[in-house]
Formats: sequence, C-alpha cells, structure tokens
Amino acid sequence: MTSTLDVAADLLGLLTTTDTEPHTDPQLDALTLAVAADLPVLLWGEPGIGKTAGISQLAESLGLPLTTVIASVHEPTDFSGLPVIGADPAAHGVPMAPPDWAVKLVRAGRGLLFLDELSTAPPAVQAALLRLVLERRVGALKLPPGIRIVAAANPRASAADGWELSAPLANRFVHLQWAYNHEVVVRGLGGTWPHAALPQLDPGNLHQAVGYARRAVTLLLTARPALVHQLPKSETRRGGAWPSPRTWEMAVRLIAFATAAGTSREVLSMLVRGVVGDGPGLELLAGLDRMDLPDPETLLADPSAALLPDRGDLRQSVLDAVVAAVRQRPTRERWDAAWALLVLALETGAPDLVVVPASTLATLREDDWPVPAEIELLAGAIDVSRRADRVGAGR
Repeated sequence: MTSTLDVAADLLGLLTTTDTEPHTDPQLDALTLAVAADLPVLLWGEPGIGKTAGISQLAESLGLPLTTVIASVHEPTDFSGLPVIGADPAAHGVPMAPPDWAVKLVRAGRGLLFLDELSTAPPAVQAALLRLVLERRVGALKLPPGIRIVAAANPRASAADGWELSAPLANRFVHLQWAYNHEVVVRGLGGTWPHAALPQLDPGNLHQAVGYARRAVTLLLTARPALVHQLPKSETRRGGAWPSPRTWEMAVRLIAFATAAGTSREVLSMLVRGVVGDGPGLELLAGLDRMDLPDPETLLADPSAALLPDRGDLRQSVLDAVVAAVRQRPTRERWDAAWALLVLALETGAPDLVVVPASTLATLREDDWPVPAEIELLAGAIDVSRRADRVGAGR
C-alpha cells in the first residue's frame, strides 16, 4: 500500500526535476571563464537570489562532484589541519591531518569546492583559509589540479553575524557581483534553467592571447606605476577587489583566457574589475581598447581601405594618432593621406571629431604643398562645429 509520504516523495521528485537550455548570461559566462582559468571566485549577493543554487547547477552542468563547506561552522584546524601526535613526535614531528572532505576531494581527483557563507567566517577561520584558497593545501594535503574553488558571501549588512573579509583573503579571489535575472528566474521556476558551459578556447590563438594579455597589463603599469599596489584605506573596500601584484597576475590570466575564448567585453569587464577593482580595471579596459586600434601607419599607407572605429572616443584617438604620425615624419604624401582619412571620418561619423585633428594637420603644411581638395569638404563642418561651440558657450 502506498503511503502518503511515498506520494509526497513522488511529488517532490517531480518538483526537483528540471531541464536546462543554452542561455547568454554575462555573469554566468564570467563565472565559468574564471573557473576554467582555475582562479578562486567569490560571488557577492543578497540572501535568497540563487548563489548556492547557481553553484550547484554549475557543478552539475560541468559534471563535477560538488563539495560544500560552510566556513563559519568550522574551526581553523579544519582548514590548517588537526595535529596528530605519533609514537615519537621528536623524531617524526607532528603531522597535520586533513578533514574527511579534503581527503574525499583528493581521492576523486576533480570537483568543485564550494565555500558558502564566507562573510560569516570569523577572522581566525579566514586566516586558516588563506593556504587553502591560494596554495590549495589543507593541512599536509595538497588538492589536485582538477579541483576548482568557488565561494559565496552576503554583504556584511545582510549577513548573519557577518564579518568584513580580511584583505589577504579578499585579494585571492575574483569578486563577482551576483544578481538575479528576471527572465532566468521565471524560466527556472517553470522548470528550465540556463546551462553552464566552459568557454571554448581557440587552440591556434593561445600564444597570441598570452602575449596580448601580458602586453596590456605591462603597458598600463609602466605608464601608471602607482596602480601596481593600492591597499584601500577603508576596511570595507579591503574586503573586495583591489590591485596588487597578485591580482594583476590574475588579470593577465583572465585576459588571456577571455581572448582565447573570444569573450565579450562585458564579461571581460566584470572579470578584470573583479580582481583589480573598478578604477584600475576601467583603465586596463581603456588600454585594451587602444591596443585594438588600427596602426596609423597602416591607415596612412592606404586610406581608401581604412576602417575607423565606430565609438567616438576611439575614433578620436585614431585621428589624433594619424596626425601625430604625420607630424613625426611629415611628407606631402602622408599629409594628403591624412586629409583623406579625415574626410572618411567626416562622412561616416560625427563632424565635431575632425575639428581638432584638421586644425592641427593644417599647421603642418609646407609652403610648396598645394592645398588638397579635401580641405573644402572639411571647411564647412569645422565652421559649423565652431559656431555651435560659440553658441553653446554663450548660453
């Protein structure tokens, strides 16, 4: 005879049976890329928005066994190892025995270690977590390369007996702000959740991706040495993303993986800001934009084949670089080519972007160089732009 509890179990089984579908979700893409790059990830978000459920679904999608550890209910020795005294400690020392969950992870050889409720862990436990997160060591045991680490935390204001994350521990994570997506929640409650998948890396682009990432970070830090290490002054900000040699190294890895995977700029922005902070991260992204700009010498060599960026700030940078290149090596051919590029910019974008480059380029003319016909096309746009500026200033 079927009992009521058996029927209830059947109903619960149906409620927990769900499907998955491909879905473009930037925060999920950022999480999977960081997991692929083997960097510890910390998801920040309010209680109840699905951080834990998202990690469970991630592990299931990737086919990784999930081990969940609530840091706040453990003692420091659960992460640093419990001393076990043998027959002759003076001769053999005192080994640090790892907990059973760490032993099981090593035996499995692969898996997802989920450190939940990290912001409720007291300072002593956070200190014990340092070696686990960075060196993947639990007592005398070293976790194998197939283990990935993901953590979740609530902001201190909404955490139960919450603590600020210590600066050394925070500096070891990729910090991602986790927010619920209305469409995802509605579809999920209907029985279909997004499918998490690791990024597809282009095998033929690995060396170029590494070189690109290293060049981007070193160019920025060469120009802005103060960004190499900036420990925030407030305790709250120290518990988030901030720049240090460690996090810049993490940024190099993330840029390389994102480049090899063809990741969107939105996802890359989440990741780099999640390791070095918003300010330095935005500077790095701006540097990446400049690295992707066309070479002014290539543009001057064949203006008819030029492709200018659509974004106004990037187009302005290209035009300024073209004029600077002509100034550095002025010849009539290069001067004429620059005018052709300015006409192209006028025909395909905002007229005000050509005002300053055109005015500067005009000053580079030698007496024996004839005035090109392109100047007539630009003169009207420059005059209109300047009059508009004067009207705006008079308001």
